[in-house]
Amino acid sequence: MLSQTAEYALRTVLYLAARQGDGLFRVSEIAEELGIPRNYLSKTLHLLARAGVLHSSRGKHGGFRLAKPASELSLAEVVAPFNGPSGERICLLGRVACSDTDPCPAHGKWKAVSGQVSTFFRETMVSDLQESPVARVGRA
Repeated sequence: MLSQTAEYALRTVLYLAARQGDGLFRVSEIAEELGIPRNYLSKTLHLLARAGVLHSSRGKHGGFRLAKPASELSLAEVVAPFNGPSGERICLLGRVACSDTDPCPAHGKWKAVSGQVSTFFRETMVSDLQESPVARVGRA
């Protein structure tokens, strides 16, 4: 359901949330810990910084950290820069015009499911997932 980039963004944000208060983390360090290609991750992190999810600092001692506490950061904010579940429903079958008045064959069932997914992403904070296995990657 999520793009590869949105998945990488979520994994990275969980990684940083687990280490909040430990300073800034370099792209190469995060990429190695999470097994994500460095160049791909670099672009992803810069998009998250522009969206206000991450704080970035350039230079020798630069890196990335969360821009706000994990308890105030929703999953929707993390995936939004990558066209993740945004609350705006898209047609499951790719139709441009799909609505209650002009539905595709999947509209009725997809409407209910996509609403639940959007609610999950809006109401779930990063801190709610910090105990997941992905959040513990790289921790002793």
